[in-house]
Amino acid sequence: MPSLLQATPVEVKDLRLWRAPDHTRLVLDLSGPAQHRLLELKNPRRLVVDVTDARLIAKIDNLGLEKTPISSIRSGVREGDDLRLVLDLREAVRPRSFALKASERADDRLVIDLYDLETEVTAPEVKKSARSTDRRDVVIAIDAGHGGEDPGASGPGRLREKQVVLEIAKELHGLFEADAGFAPTLIRSGDYYISLKGRRDLARKRQADMFVSVHADAFRDKRARGASVYALSTRGATSTTASYLAQRENAADLLGGVSLGDKEDSLAMTLADLSMTATLDSSLNVGASVLKQMNGFARLHKKQVEQAGFAVLKSPDVPSILVETGFISNPEEARKLATASYRKRMANAIHSGIVQWFRAHPPPGSLLAHLRDEGDQEYKIVGGDTLSGIAQRFNVSVNLLSSYNNLRNSKILVGQTLRIPN
Repeated sequence: MPSLLQATPVEVKDLRLWRAPDHTRLVLDLSGPAQHRLLELKNPRRLVVDVTDARLIAKIDNLGLEKTPISSIRSGVREGDDLRLVLDLREAVRPRSFALKASERADDRLVIDLYDLETEVTAPEVKKSARSTDRRDVVIAIDAGHGGEDPGASGPGRLREKQVVLEIAKELHGLFEADAGFAPTLIRSGDYYISLKGRRDLARKRQADMFVSVHADAFRDKRARGASVYALSTRGATSTTASYLAQRENAADLLGGVSLGDKEDSLAMTLADLSMTATLDSSLNVGASVLKQMNGFARLHKKQVEQAGFAVLKSPDVPSILVETGFISNPEEARKLATASYRKRMANAIHSGIVQWFRAHPPPGSLLAHLRDEGDQEYKIVGGDTLSGIAQRFNVSVNLLSSYNNLRNSKILVGQTLRIPN
């Protein structure tokens, strides 16, 4: 006689799939906690996922399997109420799975990561070199917050933070690409998740001179508004909002499913002396330069760079800032962030702030340092002048002349004074 206390099967409410540069992630949204096991099979190659006492109510035929190692997904019932999912594979992978407990922002989940067998992740190669070994480019690591399993904050009309900040990051990348002496690199170029430590590690691996993390967060009170710039604090947050946002951002790894093996290394000891190094000082100064540019068109939440314990900013040797482009929870700012024109203005402001600081404080051995040390000439524009004609006269490129003077759309005005790099 069956027991009246028999548990109700856990429901698999949804399946979601993301492709990252080095792995594919499959997420099962569950109605409650459940046990599972993985089984790898060959000839043909496939991965079996058994979920104890569970039933599938989600559709599995609408997942985009293109560009993933999964060719198809099948489901069935095993030994009573156990659910079996079979992932047919096109190629060999290294699987990893783990369960995530329900939180304020998500239900119970089962995460299955399929890691590519290639040892090196294919990423845009960024080198600290330019025209010669003593005139290298300044590398700017641009980090679009959240992504994949972690959508970030949400605004009206299904506006997602992860989408907004990726658009701003790509716009920012394009601006730096057009600048002589700068080499930008995107930490996240698509809709996938990277751990907070992983973002820092990528920036250091690519030898970044600067790390800028782009966000558009939310607050409990929808009236909260304004753009902000944050740097790391090793002591305490400079305001209640800074503390709240840092806690929210640092919790992103729980949502993204970082395993316990993803621990800090010797960073904690380094951070004890971080306030005595030039790294934090540079971060604050670059942040102030960006904030000044944002103040030209955006409402500011605070008129000075704030500080809090953001985990993503904890690189001991790379100046790092976190830019909150506005509160996506505020209806007015959400409407602005949803438009391409406003995102471009925000990218322009971040770009101008960073460029101005690095031109005034170029790293030794960089092209920017060479241009500064050689000294500039000045030229006052008269009627009939064109940017290409001025560039030809002084034997410099139009792109260099335009970026050197922060010209928007290469527009010049009579009476304007241009700096001519020597």
